[in-house]
Amino acid sequence: MNRLLLAAYPKEHRARQGDELLACLSEAYPGRSWPPAREVAALTRAGVQARARAVVDETARPWWLDGIHLAALVLAALALVPYLQDVWHWALRVDPGPHAIAFRFSGWYPWAQGEGGRTRLLPYGLLPLVCLLALLRGKAWVALPAAATMIYAGASFPHGTLFGDEGKAGLGYYGLGAPITARDLVLSATLCAACAVLALYRPGRLRRRSYRWLFPLLLALFVAGGLHVIAVSPAFQRGMFLLEIAGLLTAWAATAATGDHRWLIPVAAFAFVRVQAIVVQPDGFMRSLPDLVVLLLLVAPLPALAIAAQRRQDRALLG
Repeated sequence: MNRLLLAAYPKEHRARQGDELLACLSEAYPGRSWPPAREVAALTRAGVQARARAVVDETARPWWLDGIHLAALVLAALALVPYLQDVWHWALRVDPGPHAIAFRFSGWYPWAQGEGGRTRLLPYGLLPLVCLLALLRGKAWVALPAAATMIYAGASFPHGTLFGDEGKAGLGYYGLGAPITARDLVLSATLCAACAVLALYRPGRLRRRSYRWLFPLLLALFVAGGLHVIAVSPAFQRGMFLLEIAGLLTAWAATAATGDHRWLIPVAAFAFVRVQAIVVQPDGFMRSLPDLVVLLLLVAPLPALAIAAQRRQDRALLG
């Protein structure tokens, strides 16, 4: 079990110091397969910091390009979340029955027409899914048309025939902001703009992430579709809230350890999209938390990251 802690560290660090770290853990906690919680937190934090330093030390691409790439990944995941259940059921041809979230089932096949619904050829959730997969592999030229089609689908609602209206009107999740659906063009337009920058500026220099990153995606699809955990359920809301807080804390830890500003870009993009959803659609806000609390949670990380980066740079200069 101790080897799982090594996953927090970059590959080079594991190869160089992994055995030494495991030996220290075995000596400090003999007979235990897992160290105390405080030690786990310390090792995880050190692993995140080591990964952040490894990213900053890599000079194959400018920091702002890497930041925009991270922002595009965050926005693609944000756009996919409300449609996880629909994509899972469509891919496996599963009838969700009463568990469908805010839209009717469209039949066993993608071209079937549900009762009272419009015929669709494809589920809308495939667009952010393709965009996310392409961005993970550094193929912005594939993500760009998918993001542009998201704009078309949202702008043509409910008159488009390619995706119909099945699923596109479904509620988004709560998390740190108001529900977001296909009709919110700010999200799709921001994602498309980020993909355009990535595709036009030396796309061959983009970071290509391992296929192991697909495991969290498959797990999310299974949880939403296989376990019928819908986006308005309390369990889903608490889980998304914790994931978003963990993401913000990770960005802060990476920024504080390196003094690099690249992690400020995805946080700013996330905050911009979520804040505008609250401001533009106040009636759609699910009010799991007071509006002011959510706005503070969204906006506060921006100056916090900037201050953390500046302090790290000041310490580097004094040292």
